[in-house]
Amino acid sequence: MPADTMLDVDALLDDPASRVIVCCGSGGVGKTTTAAALALRAAERGRQTVVLTIDPARRLAQALGLRELGNHPKQVQVEGFEPKGELWAMMLDMRRTFDDMVRVHAGPERAEQLLQNPFYQTISTSFSGTQEYMAMEKLGQLAATDEWDLIIVDTPPSRSALDFLDAPTRLSTALDGRMIRLLTGPAKAGGWGLRKVVSAGFSMFAKAVSTIIGGQLLADASAFMQAFDSMFGGFRERARKTAELLRSSGTSFLVVAAPEPDALREASYFVERLAGESMPLAGLVANRTHPVLAPLSATEALTAAESVQNAPLAEAVLRLHADRVALAERENRLLARFTRAHPEVPLTRVPALAGDVHDLEGLRDIGAKLTS
Repeated sequence: MPADTMLDVDALLDDPASRVIVCCGSGGVGKTTTAAALALRAAERGRQTVVLTIDPARRLAQALGLRELGNHPKQVQVEGFEPKGELWAMMLDMRRTFDDMVRVHAGPERAEQLLQNPFYQTISTSFSGTQEYMAMEKLGQLAATDEWDLIIVDTPPSRSALDFLDAPTRLSTALDGRMIRLLTGPAKAGGWGLRKVVSAGFSMFAKAVSTIIGGQLLADASAFMQAFDSMFGGFRERARKTAELLRSSGTSFLVVAAPEPDALREASYFVERLAGESMPLAGLVANRTHPVLAPLSATEALTAAESVQNAPLAEAVLRLHADRVALAERENRLLARFTRAHPEVPLTRVPALAGDVHDLEGLRDIGAKLTS
């Protein structure tokens, strides 16, 4: 692989102009571990770093030496861990983030009305795009405080990684749509208006309102939107500012992918989307690769295995090596295909580990492999 295609992760972490790093990619490729390893390495190299994870699994908190992660950043302070900078970590709580947003921007009386409203309680957990939007909301909050000079984001485990980019526009458009206008003016719309809306099949609300029936739906939804209307301008403005942040020169996207056809296909699509949206792509992390550890071809290993006598362990090792070579060659072909399609995208490979990461040392090892 030509040297100019290699991703220099340390240069990205050390650059003081680098303020936000977004780890994205399809599900199950190691985004969360990659984000945590980058944050740990950045802190040890002197950055004031916070990592925002969306993964509800407890293993990340355990790896960071914390009992649990909450919806607000918690500093990682473990015996023997003395970074040059600081490391903070948090896990997004979608509902709590929405609640906090309401409390801050709606005022005490209206906030209480909203939080107790059954319609709000439903859409705050089941509305399409809510988790992605709240991740964006939390990113905007972290950036606005200036408490950290580097924010690393682990994007939500969406069906498509692109949902993270679309969330502000989708949610803002939905809440500013025709159905909302009807709900904020129930006197004009009346029962006929609601029936017309429902019969038109507004699928984005179908799940949210499925547990509320009859006239109670109209009352709850109307009360919700009338209370929400006062803070909607700020809602849209924050979405716009966060979208601008993601396009700024201080933000970098890292696409994480396993060396597998589906994951690389998703990565390729995401790379093209980032380019189309003029969003700054730092490079691709090819995670869980299987490099060959000895200069012996698969053919040579199999030939040697067949000639070995009375040494079953040696034969097994040679055959295992042959399998490893075949796997590595397959991964190299897939990555070469990606590189031919996107020659401008720098790349780094992270070898697969024997087991899961359970502690800071494991994250440190991942960070070292990201830069090797």
